[in-house]
Amino acid sequence: MAISLKSMRYFCTAVNRGSISQAAEELNIAASAVSAAIDQVEQTLDLTLVTRQRSRGIEANASGRQITRKFERLLEDYQSILSEGADLKQALGGELRVGYYAPVAPAFLPEIFSSFLPPENDALLHLEECDNDAAQDGLLKGAYDVILFASEGAQAAIEFDVLIKAPAYCLLPASHPLARRASVSMAEIAKEPLVVLDRPVVSSYYHRLFEGVTNEIRVAAYANSTEMVRSLVSAGHGCAVLNMRPLTATSYSGKALVSLPIRDPLPPLTLAIAYDRSRPRRIVRHFVDACLGYFAAKGKDRCIVE
Repeated sequence: MAISLKSMRYFCTAVNRGSISQAAEELNIAASAVSAAIDQVEQTLDLTLVTRQRSRGIEANASGRQITRKFERLLEDYQSILSEGADLKQALGGELRVGYYAPVAPAFLPEIFSSFLPPENDALLHLEECDNDAAQDGLLKGAYDVILFASEGAQAAIEFDVLIKAPAYCLLPASHPLARRASVSMAEIAKEPLVVLDRPVVSSYYHRLFEGVTNEIRVAAYANSTEMVRSLVSAGHGCAVLNMRPLTATSYSGKALVSLPIRDPLPPLTLAIAYDRSRPRRIVRHFVDACLGYFAAKGKDRCIVE
């Protein structure tokens, strides 16, 4: 039978007080509970640890005093763990592990971190780009504190807050004839070779956008990173349909790009944030609040093409 922390505390208090009744008064419990705790400790260890005297209370023998000292160290360590845990929960520091399925996250995450982390801080950031399912699995398994992901593929166990609904837009090289338009249609896009962002959720979403417009998409290239898509488009390999944009209109190759809204009524993709809501640490709460605040204030102006 295991000895509970409560029994340890009752036992130590009784030994230090030399009295079951005085220990009970200090602990604000019944004397019978203190007596039962002493009995439990002795029975579990199969040792006689105290001598009970009606008129003079109790007195620990050598074994009892040795056990008392060990119990006190265990109780101190336990209290220290509780205090450190409380400090960690409230600290704006420690490690923050973020998994993200958001290709343009580098466009906004650094600014979000700067908005709530002071210049001198003890936070250590772990940022990992992953696919939609891996982000959610990582959150459920405890690999991530927070995830950013497309909620169109949300698992039933994931609770999330919507950050932004991002409509589809057309990405073109600046030299393309359509780039001079104010907007384009899906029918016009369907006539062009396409550079497709080949990522889970996104690729199937893009194919749905062309339903009713064309039976066959003319794909020039598949790429699994947004920057490769942007560079291929800027080099004239085709146009692309994306949902979120970085803050620059230039690709990695240094060539200019144009982002145009699409006139057709199309379903957006939703960027969402999820975290363990039961026991969030302070740094997690601040990060979530900063993300919600950023997209409420700047998301439409900076991240999407309306």
